[in-house]
Amino acid sequence: MRALQRLAVALLIAVPLATGGCGQENSLDVVEGEPVQLGELEYNIQLTRFLNPADPEDKAYLAGQPAPKANQLYLAVFMVIDNSGDSSQTLPRDFAVRDTEGNAYKPVESRSIFALDLGGKVPQDGEVPNAESAAANGPIEGAMVLFRVPDQVTESRPLTLDIPSTEGEKAEVELDI
Repeated sequence: MRALQRLAVALLIAVPLATGGCGQENSLDVVEGEPVQLGELEYNIQLTRFLNPADPEDKAYLAGQPAPKANQLYLAVFMVIDNSGDSSQTLPRDFAVRDTEGNAYKPVESRSIFALDLGGKVPQDGEVPNAESAAANGPIEGAMVLFRVPDQVTESRPLTLDIPSTEGEKAEVELDI
């Protein structure tokens, strides 16, 4: 009987040790502030917030944008993207924000000095935003992807940012808003 008990104790200790590495692979489903790796690119969402066109700080983020309609809001997602690869990588154009109702919203073109260059390149062993850019040296220290969304999304949270990769994978980041 003692041998059986020792075997049971040994298994209880050995199984967690043997499987300790399991489940530690890169998750493509994270929350804002946790990095997510897609191919050679690592995305880290710094901050998400609604922008107020009447706020002097937000005017630079909304450069060239029309005033939102009465039932619309501007949503800004700020991020840093690192390229760990040995060649430049193309940024996706088709980010999307989804609400809990299943509605998806595409980014709007932006001329802001803080905007992420959708479809642009991240240099080999580089980072976006560039260290010398306004986005990297601004108050949030991240490049912005801008969305125009209906005000009802405030009732359909949490919102999720979908980040596509060139390999067909998709990361989902739960936004903290």
